[in-house]
Amino acid sequence: MLDKHDLEMIEKIVEKVIEEKDLSSRADMEEIRISLKTDIEEVKTAVKENKDSIEELQMTIENDVYKRISIIAEGHLDLSRKLDDALKVENEKEILLLRVTGLENDMRWVKKRLEEIA
Repeated sequence: MLDKHDLEMIEKIVEKVIEEKDLSSRADMEEIRISLKTDIEEVKTAVKENKDSIEELQMTIENDVYKRISIIAEGHLDLSRKLDDALKVENEKEILLLRVTGLENDMRWVKKRLEEIA
């Protein structure tokens, strides 16, 4: 952003250029100053508009984007919990399958012993 010091520096540069080109006419010099002031005002206006746009973007990010990111993060957390629950059920299923297999083997052994006794 242009501050007072920057504007003074620009004005000095313009005056130096005017002196180097030997523009001695006061009217020419005044016209250039007016043109320079107009250009500076346009730059100030553009900077102000950009600043307003940046502030608007910051507000949008703070109020909308962060909120949406939080919602997505919560959704991912829920999915992670559901996955953990599904994996827990899968682990329980494997344990039950192992127990059933063990019980089937025990039943075969019991049947075999009964046939031997009978």
